[in-house]
Amino acid sequence: MHTPLNVKMQLRISKSPRTVFEAIVDPAKMSNYFTSSGTGRLDEETEVTWQFADVGAELVVAPQKVKPDRHISYLWSASGVQTLVQITLERSGRSATVVKVSESGWPTGPKGIGRCIAQTRGWAHMLSCMKAYLEHGIHLRSGGTIE
Repeated sequence: MHTPLNVKMQLRISKSPRTVFEAIVDPAKMSNYFTSSGTGRLDEETEVTWQFADVGAELVVAPQKVKPDRHISYLWSASGVQTLVQITLERSGRSATVVKVSESGWPTGPKGIGRCIAQTRGWAHMLSCMKAYLEHGIHLRSGGTIE
């Protein structure tokens, strides 16, 4: 039996866990670095839809667990198969947060490996864009995605 493939990324952002959490769950804030828009806040009760106008995509996100300022997990099919995304926020020093993102669920084999690699690039881009937006107010996402 093969273990499903997974992505693990992390980045330190010089903002509090509360600020980072709100940037992830609030669609108005998220649209400054990740999505184009969203139909609502991430909570454990309601599926939301995220739009990505730059790549012409729309994705349903099914939240699993949301623990304020600490953890967010959801199911989505951004890579063509349903995967589990987990985002953990860990305080770092007095006013920073280490954002840890993992995504898992791709089958082993060439297609799964390809999707895992593409999602790794995507998460690195998302975290970099989040850092630029939260720390400096810079919107890097616009025009930054190259497939």
